[in-house]
Amino acid sequence: MRLDGKGASMRILFIGDVVGQSGCDHVRAVLPSLKREYGIDITIANGENSAEGNGILPYSAKHLMDSGVDIITTGNHGLRRREIYDVMDEKNGIIRPANYHADAPGQGWYFYDHPKFPLCVVNLQGTVYMDSFQNPYECIDALLPQLPSRNIIVDFHAEATSEKLCMAYYLDGKISALLGTHTHVPTADARILPGGTGYMTDVGMCGGRDSVLGVKAQLAIRRMRTLLPTRFENEKENILLNGVIIEIDQKTGVCTKLNPVNI
Repeated sequence: MRLDGKGASMRILFIGDVVGQSGCDHVRAVLPSLKREYGIDITIANGENSAEGNGILPYSAKHLMDSGVDIITTGNHGLRRREIYDVMDEKNGIIRPANYHADAPGQGWYFYDHPKFPLCVVNLQGTVYMDSFQNPYECIDALLPQLPSRNIIVDFHAEATSEKLCMAYYLDGKISALLGTHTHVPTADARILPGGTGYMTDVGMCGGRDSVLGVKAQLAIRRMRTLLPTRFENEKENILLNGVIIEIDQKTGVCTKLNPVNI
């Protein structure tokens, strides 16, 4: 990957689903040098699986932020651990899908008041093959007019590739980038859509390379093969970091570059 010199733009690193303590440790190990090498201004990570056993805990959230992550998005496991509820209510950069029920703790978007380039990050969850929440189209339509910046990144946490593509084309020209999470496997379709919105169906994960979505392969196989209850454990060796670096034009909010990262 080669990124040319910076112009009047912001460079954002988005890291895919961080899996367990080993994923958190790998972020801490590689993120500082990655930010220096590519001149990263803001780092976003999906942390909904950052706690051991899935979900997110105050400890894993703090670990990621102390490692250099500025904003943490989540998804269908974001509210699995009740210990995170009070932390999400503090408006400190940890968000959950905006189309959750109004009684859910926390917020669905965050305004990062960067001195050079303010940014809004929105979290949405898909509804195809997932729990049914508010229609994500209705949710984003109501939300966009409220956002205080034209520079908008959407983490769309969804199962179906078709749903992610539909949402991306629906929002093309209205947001800076839509980046898919949830399936933990990076897709080969990073691109800039005709209206200037950056897109990638799934940015991948930060977890064990020799695993099934971060889980030890033999345990995932047992569950698939027998359908019996299986206690999952995360793979702790050969950790990789998947993500994407995007650049946004300072004047227009348009995505000008999008480059996948695999470390």
